[in-house]
Amino acid sequence: MGQTRVTSTAGPQRLADVDALRGFALFGILTVNITYLASAYHGTGVEEPGFGSPLDTGVRLLVALLFEAKFFLLFSFLFGYSFTLQLDSAERRGARFTPRFLRRLAGLFTLGVCHAVLLFPGDILTTYAVLGLILLAVHRIRPRTAVRTAVVLFVVTSTAYLLLALALRGADGGDPAATAADAQRATEALRGGFGSVIGAHLDQLPNVVFLLVFFQAPAALAAFLLGLAAGRHRAMTDLGRHDRTLRRLQAWGFPLGLLGAGVYTYSAAEHPGLAYQVFALGVDVITAPLLAAAYAATVLRIARGRHGRRLVAVLAPPGRMTLTNYLTQSLVCVLVFTGVGAGLVGRVAPPGVALIAIALFAVQAVCCRWWLARHPYGPVEWLLRAVTTLSRPRWRAPAAGTTGPAAAVDAATGGASEAKSRTKTLS
Repeated sequence: MGQTRVTSTAGPQRLADVDALRGFALFGILTVNITYLASAYHGTGVEEPGFGSPLDTGVRLLVALLFEAKFFLLFSFLFGYSFTLQLDSAERRGARFTPRFLRRLAGLFTLGVCHAVLLFPGDILTTYAVLGLILLAVHRIRPRTAVRTAVVLFVVTSTAYLLLALALRGADGGDPAATAADAQRATEALRGGFGSVIGAHLDQLPNVVFLLVFFQAPAALAAFLLGLAAGRHRAMTDLGRHDRTLRRLQAWGFPLGLLGAGVYTYSAAEHPGLAYQVFALGVDVITAPLLAAAYAATVLRIARGRHGRRLVAVLAPPGRMTLTNYLTQSLVCVLVFTGVGAGLVGRVAPPGVALIAIALFAVQAVCCRWWLARHPYGPVEWLLRAVTTLSRPRWRAPAAGTTGPAAAVDAATGGASEAKSRTKTLS
């Protein structure tokens, strides 16, 4: 069975399987981010009062095991992959790529700053914008060198954490009572008005920036480079040729990735001390990419299988509007959990938080399908494209049976267009 292709008014052809993978990554990111938006205790190493039942603990551990630190890697890989498609699109049209891409990064950075201050301090867009400059600088790197560099980044970062863990043996993990008091103050601030919520976000930013710089940024850059290498080889254009590779990613990625995730989850569950927590981060840095790769391989193989069309029909529309959906998810969570809206922060148990995430993504999937039947881009994607091209993009989709002009691939959160001269196929 071949690669699923669909016609898109936003480009000559779209690889719907890749859109589905991006939609899957978006759901995983929501599942993680909502836990931080719903509780100021999450990630502090202190258990939230009132939510210590076996079901609460089980859901919390399941999210840590299967979701945390995995899905931003998928997103980052797809950023790098889409970058190569943009380059090819610019070359075909004879357009100057660098100025357009720099404007796109500037737009991403601006959106990210607003997102971090107003909605969610754990924003990833600013990190992508900064790392995008590095990607642009090294974009002529050979695929094999890109893969080797990515592996070195993962290994060096992991080793640094492991060495730090050795240095911290016997060190005090901090004062749980003080940490709990800080989390409670943050909870009260988040239950306040708009100004109080922004103040709470600003208070969290230094810790978030530290985590982004020393944990997420190196891993995201490595995933960018892996995506760049895959894009150079058009690895997702004909997935049938790579079925053996996908199987190997599953065979190695699931056992090794889950083993590392178990180490990481234990540190979150038992809080055995600062040294072990740092050690667990080091293990996770090196094993999370394997689990993320296994997830990707599984989604792509299912998308090519018997029930692939159903999966693609659900996941591809939100995958085409990831930037709009990413920001909308934070906006909805602000309205649900902070004092700007219902003020439910710290009042919803982990199972309820997980159900809210599932319901929100399901609504987004339906809305995206409706929107894309009428518009070629999501609203925020349209705005970012306007900034990128310094023009007014088409707002309405052309009538059925007509073909709009080719458009650049959306690097921010993805487009998955492949310009091909041959007739498209549906399978």
